[in-house]
Amino acid sequence: MTTPTAPAPARATAPPAPIRPLSLSRTTATATRVLRQLSHDPRTIALLLLIPCVMLFLLRYVFDGSPRTFDNIGASLLGIFPLITMFLVTSIATLRERTSGTLERLLAMPLGKGDLIAGYALAFGALAIVQSALATGLAVWFLGLDVTGSPWLLLLVALLDALLGTALGLFVSAFAASEFQAVQFMPAVIFPQLLLCGLFTPRDNMHPALEAVSDVLPMSYAVDGMNEVLRHTDMTTTFVRDALIVAGCALLVLTLGAATLKRRTA
Repeated sequence: MTTPTAPAPARATAPPAPIRPLSLSRTTATATRVLRQLSHDPRTIALLLLIPCVMLFLLRYVFDGSPRTFDNIGASLLGIFPLITMFLVTSIATLRERTSGTLERLLAMPLGKGDLIAGYALAFGALAIVQSALATGLAVWFLGLDVTGSPWLLLLVALLDALLGTALGLFVSAFAASEFQAVQFMPAVIFPQLLLCGLFTPRDNMHPALEAVSDVLPMSYAVDGMNEVLRHTDMTTTFVRDALIVAGCALLVLTLGAATLKRRTA
């Protein structure tokens, strides 16, 4: 006769991590750390600050015989180039933090996900200001981009686009297991917006189904905002709407990025 064995004790489960309120000191400390790390990576700094300027310079002289063509598309690309570069750099940098174990160690400290995402957004937002200012200044005062409105409004939209690229990069990094996979998200996230944003043809000339899709993509409103500055001397209500939509999308994606942020890759 066998004696019944005692049931195994239930394995204790770790309590969920407490939800910490956003802290200005922790956020700024995170931003300072990120900027300090980037200062030791000159290639990344060059990618962030110089590539949009180089692309605009090439574009200007590709259309050297047709300056009006550069005027028509240069303003739109002034917002698109910062979005793409910030998306690439931010997604790879955040993923590198996770794969190296840095993110797990940081979140074991009194640092919430919101502090981390906000710190990254603040650090890359500071770089976005410099990037957008360089690209806007080059296009308007050196390459002769002819805009009817204020160049400061161009700078505002370029900055919002760069922040949107940062937010998208932080968001998609949660779903990538390697830096190569992070780059692979570009065709899925950026290219459809690039085709449907109205850069190649007015959105109202597209198939109705594609036009409806373009109406919910933030890059469409970034291009629309740039075109408003290109054609109007004053700030229009349409420009304000477009800028608010781009800013709102960036804030929404940052919130989703904080909610989906993982400590490490699977």
